[in-house]
Amino acid sequence: MNLVPVSVDSILVGLPLPCALRDQSGVLLANQGFMVSSRQDLQNMVGRRGQIYIDADQSDSFRRGYVNRLNNLVMADKSLGQIAEVQISAYDAKRPKEVEANNDLPDWLDLQTQAHAMLRDTHGETFLPRLERLQAELERHTRRNPDGTLFALIHLAGSEMRQYSATHAMLVNVICSLAARDVLKWPQAQLKALSSAVLTMNISMTELQDRLVMQKEPPTPAQLQRIQTHSPRSVDLLQQMGVSDRLWLEAVLNHGAKTPGPLVGRSIGQRLARLIQRADLFAARLSPRISRAPEPPGAAMQSCYFDENKQIDEAGAALIKAVGIYSPGTYVKLASQEIAVVIKRGLNTTTPKVAVLVNRQGMPTGEPSVRDTSLADYRIIASVPCRDVKVTHTLDKLMGLTRQAATEPW
Repeated sequence: MNLVPVSVDSILVGLPLPCALRDQSGVLLANQGFMVSSRQDLQNMVGRRGQIYIDADQSDSFRRGYVNRLNNLVMADKSLGQIAEVQISAYDAKRPKEVEANNDLPDWLDLQTQAHAMLRDTHGETFLPRLERLQAELERHTRRNPDGTLFALIHLAGSEMRQYSATHAMLVNVICSLAARDVLKWPQAQLKALSSAVLTMNISMTELQDRLVMQKEPPTPAQLQRIQTHSPRSVDLLQQMGVSDRLWLEAVLNHGAKTPGPLVGRSIGQRLARLIQRADLFAARLSPRISRAPEPPGAAMQSCYFDENKQIDEAGAALIKAVGIYSPGTYVKLASQEIAVVIKRGLNTTTPKVAVLVNRQGMPTGEPSVRDTSLADYRIIASVPCRDVKVTHTLDKLMGLTRQAATEPW
């Protein structure tokens, strides 16, 4: 048994425990599923120990159970104050260091859960360390396997609405990072500020963002007011949590501005903001809502490629060059009449490598076959909405295809 500490404050009263609680010697304090009826009962259970533990093998279960319950509080119309009361150190349950060191394959659902919890943390002493951990993980996976990272996040963004704000923030972070690093060649200090701004730009309306995705009706006047004022409110909240980085705050303040024109002549913070605004628009259109289906990737890309004056946008063009018109994780129809999913960007923006999921007879393939869309027989003729692909594959299985493609020459 490998014990890891968890904060007493992260135990939710009145709900079943997601895993067993133990003392530092491994002695059982409460079984998995036990319901702590009051905060006083919890304090009596802990007594003078001051610290409680769980088995490391159950730490993922603890984190997921904790954040899922927080999400339930949000969806149940609980006040932000009530939610904040239990929003302390949800990630005190850490993996053992030796497990983390060997964990080269990302758990995207776990990262989604981490981002979801971080965006609801308004305590500076816990928020900033969580943000840095998430940034480090995203940068590591983006550098190691950019196609696989894009695949996972675009797949999650297009196939589900759960924890929308977290998925959206991570996706915008990755596509901005690729464009800024590989196309625009921005220096490391700007890349760090860009990453921080992307992940926190909507922190003042995270709960509203998740709610609107599930809302059939148009936004109310009060909701529209919160949307329109979220940028300065996000800056205020970040400053309250100790953020003083000028580029970070300037990018957050201006990330919603619709300001067409070249990047030259803008301040550095405004350049970051323009790239974020274009990527924000693209990612939002890729994602479904209760009230509408996601847009095809080509249409979503076009929306960020042309600016408000219908001219080619410098930041939008950099995004398309970085991730491709048909990005990993999107579905396409080939000239062969096969339906495939993009698994690797190509030598140009329109010729990615794909894996066939549905053959020309309309039947699911047993094992996906890889196709090179630069060949005439397999050229892409149309985008296919995720909802129209009637084939069930787990994210882990699809991610295996991207890892295989990453090791092969184009």
